[in-house]
Amino acid sequence: MNEITPDSIPTRGERVKLQIQGFNHAGEGVARLGGLAVFVEGALPGEIVEAEITEVRRRYGRAKTVAVLQRAVGRVEPLCGLHFGCGGCRLQHVDYPTQLELKTKLVGDSLERIGRFLEPPVRPIIGMANPRHYRNKVHYQVARIGEQVVLGFFEEDSYNMRPLGLDESGVEHCLLPDQRLFRVASAVQILLNEYQVPVYDWDKGSGYLRHVVLRLAVGTGEVMVILACGNGEWPACAAFTTALLDTAPEVRSVVENINQSPGREVLGNRNLAMAGASTITDELGGLKLRISPSSFYQVNPAQTLPLYEQVLAYSALTGRETVVDVFSGIGTIALFLARQARQVYGLEIVPEAVADAKENASLNGIQNVEFQRGRAEELLPALAQQGLRPDVVILDPPRRGCAESVLDAVLVMNPGRIVYVSCDLGTMARDLRFLAASGYHLAQVQPVDMFPFTTHVECVALVVLNQDR
Repeated sequence: MNEITPDSIPTRGERVKLQIQGFNHAGEGVARLGGLAVFVEGALPGEIVEAEITEVRRRYGRAKTVAVLQRAVGRVEPLCGLHFGCGGCRLQHVDYPTQLELKTKLVGDSLERIGRFLEPPVRPIIGMANPRHYRNKVHYQVARIGEQVVLGFFEEDSYNMRPLGLDESGVEHCLLPDQRLFRVASAVQILLNEYQVPVYDWDKGSGYLRHVVLRLAVGTGEVMVILACGNGEWPACAAFTTALLDTAPEVRSVVENINQSPGREVLGNRNLAMAGASTITDELGGLKLRISPSSFYQVNPAQTLPLYEQVLAYSALTGRETVVDVFSGIGTIALFLARQARQVYGLEIVPEAVADAKENASLNGIQNVEFQRGRAEELLPALAQQGLRPDVVILDPPRRGCAESVLDAVLVMNPGRIVYVSCDLGTMARDLRFLAASGYHLAQVQPVDMFPFTTHVECVALVVLNQDR
């Protein structure tokens, strides 16, 4: 085994001794070796590890930890035996307080490195009292193993199936989904076998069932079961549905989603209600919210309310303001703010989400909100050209961040406050840098731990108009 800093470039398969100096967004420790940055799976800052080199590129290498020679204070034994194989969560070997410290530092590092902010104003992350079983949505792969139809998860970077919620000992292990979803998934799996569902054959491109997606409305207990199907048929589908409703009364919606594309994308564009309603209804922060199969909805309800409360606090509404909520989804943030604003406009591209948003406004008796369907890159510049000048703009983009045309339109609107909500640190830092170079300043960033045991971090950033702009 080589020493910590050998002069030579390492080779694949070589075992080396590394001192871990940093931590990256993929949950890897970062070390230096032979002039390369080496990203080390399973290593934490401050540790000295024996690692095996798995990849060498011109500027960086990758390695996996073989032995921990000097442990970090925050290292613990993973509770899940599949921790380093599943890929669903990368931080089970880190105690929760240390997870929060690492994530807060990731936010600051991204703002410094990508956003070029000196001493970015990052507040301590908002963590969870109980960081387990927080997900209200779970997506299962479907496969036939021997004579049995099984639900489960693919191992990381492979199509090897890990059966539903069970480790090699037959013990339910996954710490992320709400346990009510496990019970429904177990019932679904039993009935899929009883009613002999034809499983989709990816090699032949034929068959019926491709995926099973479960959604839980934690506030009401309602569950939606989505059968993502290919081009095959299942004569016993109606009988399966009846049996499922009898077995799991919390299931209020069974939806057949049609996806005949050859790729691995989970859901298609067509939904057929097989039993119950085509939606479920949740309750959050005093709002009733209708959720459709394809609509975006935060997966951690316990942290969603603190997230929205931070958006509200940064918006500083007095009841006289006009707000534009870009990328408004099913209207959750728009409706949350509408109760303290004069007028809110929500912009969303997904037709199903816009329909949900309008229904959600009606469900809650909120009349001072208007939802428009279309691409933000087109709608927002049009509103700016029409003379709309909101006091507050909410930006909650997908992971790719905002197109420059969206940011340009925001600058034309000249709002006093911009509240930026993001689950991608890199694109957030990029977009905040653009705004900071255009007459605004970054006032504060509040991270929220929406995804414990993973390296993902949700942030709410407040951007304020400079007085001399």
